[in-house]
Parts: sequence; C-alpha cells; structure tokens
Amino acid sequence: MTYTQPSLLLAALLAATLTACGESKIPAANSADVLPVKIGAAAPLIAASALAVDMPELAKKSGCVGCHAIDKKLVGPGWMDVANKYKGAKTYSFGGKDYPLEEGLLMKVSKGGSGNWGTMAMPPQDASGKKQAEMTELVKFVLGLAKQ
Repeated sequence: MTYTQPSLLLAALLAATLTACGESKIPAANSADVLPVKIGAAAPLIAASALAVDMPELAKKSGCVGCHAIDKKLVGPGWMDVANKYKGAKTYSFGGKDYPLEEGLLMKVSKGGSGNWGTMAMPPQDASGKKQAEMTELVKFVLGLAKQ
C-alpha cells in the first residue's frame, strides 16, 4: 500500500481523535449490543506506522535535515516530492548536459545549484568529491522513496 500525504494526515487525525476519546463503543458482531474498547494506547502506533520511512542517520549527520524533510518542504523540497518528480525519469540535465538520472542528481547534490525547485539555491554538499559514496547513498535513498 502506498502512503500519500493525505493518508498521513488522516492517520494523524485518527490517532489524535482516538487518544482524546480514550474509549469507543464498537458494535458486537451479529448483535445490537456495543462493546467498550480501550483504544487510546493504540493511537500512537497508528500515527507512527503511517510514515514507514525515517530520515536516515547519514542525512542527519550530513546536515540534510536543516533544509529537507521526507514528507514536506522546509527550505528545500520534501524528499518524497523529489522522488515523485523524477519517478520514471532516465536522465537529469546538469550544466547543460544530460546524464543518467542518478549520476546527474549526484552532481547536483555535490556541486549545488538552483532553478529546479524555485529560487533558493542548494549549496554544494561535496564540491571536493571526497564524499561521493555517501552522497550516492542519499541520492538512492531519495529516489527510492517513489517506490513507497
């Protein structure tokens, strides 16, 4: 099942409602009676399971979380938005030249740039090229979010 932003909101609202109510009455099977059910404790589990993807530790260590979140725009775009934008794409244009998608996005992340997501420029994250393995791991993670 794919979780979209509206389903995340619905899950959060449901969890908040269930927590606030604390007890609900659920109709018993094949009966007009209702059964009281304690549900407040389950509500946080419902909300937590709505977004099954956490920000990877590498992203936290690399400072990505200062500008990006998985499911919403901060300074830069939400990573799910990035993944969905490039879902199915085979190439990425960087510096006026087309590259295979992953390679082109790696160049964008490493060298920085602007124009794809508004006027805010993304600063270079690996201009020296010394962290290409880590940057590649993050690019793959972001692109993989389109499969969620």
